[in-house]
Order: sequence, then C-alpha cells, then structure tokens
Amino acid sequence: MKTEIRIDDDVFSRCPECRLGWLTYQAEPRPSGQDIAACFDALVPELKLRLESTALADMPNLGESRRGYRACGKDPGRWRVSSEALYRRVRQGKDLYRINSVVDVNNIVSLETGFSLGSYDMDHLQGAVVLRRGRPGESYPGIGKDSVDLENMPLLADEAGPVGSPTSDSTRAMVTPESRRLLTVIYSFSSREALEEAIRLAVSRFQTLAGAEGLEFGMVERAF
Repeated sequence: MKTEIRIDDDVFSRCPECRLGWLTYQAEPRPSGQDIAACFDALVPELKLRLESTALADMPNLGESRRGYRACGKDPGRWRVSSEALYRRVRQGKDLYRINSVVDVNNIVSLETGFSLGSYDMDHLQGAVVLRRGRPGESYPGIGKDSVDLENMPLLADEAGPVGSPTSDSTRAMVTPESRRLLTVIYSFSSREALEEAIRLAVSRFQTLAGAEGLEFGMVERAF
C-alpha cells in the first residue's frame, strides 16, 4: 500500500523544519462508537481548561504551523490550520463534528498533538503525492467549504492536482463509508522528536479506535 510522498525544494527552502508523517492502512469507516465517544469525553474538558489559560499560539506545534504558513506566504489568521479551528471550537464550547471513525480519530490525534492531520482515500489519489506551495489561481472545493484559495498555501498534490492542505482537504479524496485503503498525513513544521511522538500516538489511535489493519508508517524530511 505504499505510495511515494515527498516535499519539494521550494517548501524546504522556506521551512527547513517541514516534515510529513504518514500512515497507510486498511479500515472500514463506520459511525463512531462508544470507544471514540469516550475518548472525546475524556479529552475535551481537560483541553478546554487548558485553552482558557493558554494562548492558541502557545499550544504545542500550533505556533510552529502558523509560522510555517507565514514563511510560505499564507496568512494563518485568515486561513487557519485545522488544529487551530478544532481548538477554537473546544474553547467556545461548541460540539465537535462526528463524521466517521477514521475522520473522528484524525481529529482526536490533532487535538492531542496540535498538528493538522489529513486522511485520504488512496483509491482517489493518482500517482505520487508532494507537499508544495499553491500556485496562483489554484483552488478546490473544500470539505464543508465552497472553495479554498490555495495560492501560497502548503498543500498536498498528486498527479491530478491539489488534494489536501493543513487548512481544509479537497472533496476529491475525502474519506467516505466506501473507503477502504487510507492514507493519513501529519503536517509538521516542528521538531523531528515532536513528529515522532505524534506518529506513535496516531498509530495507536488508528489501530485501537478505527480498526486500522496492515498499517505502515514513516516520515518525510529534508536530507541534510
């Protein structure tokens, strides 16, 4: 189930600390059960208390992601990374969306680590995927959004064009109940150690809560 994943040199020149964590696995997305509900119930109240006394920019790995956006030429205040959007909902006491087991675990790991994660149906990806900056005029219909302006945004693209970003993923490869072969990406502008810890957590969460099987994982980073 391996697919080629890389980061282009333009992104590395602006963000030397940029890395991608990845997991490929097989799973059957299903309505979230009591195990996922219990995880949210344990996580959210404690996180809400923390957010009441901690600035968003000081949350682990979130400030680094915002700086990565600025380095790429994208305003993180206007185009928030998904982990920040989740934290804002928690701080405001709003319910978190429940979509399916894969997407919900995706959001649990994002809340636990501060990283933005994206999960994709591999059967709707074409060829290798690369993290690059969005080009002038590029956009796509985002999940829950009419259109996402991708210019200068760090984004994930395959041979058919942009498919995901730390802000909002395209509808083209979104996870549905029919998805079976999955790719989850952790977008990191933080240290190697922070990403390694997040990968370990993601592996555990997707196996125990989303029923991931045949799971493989790794990291893409700059070769010094």
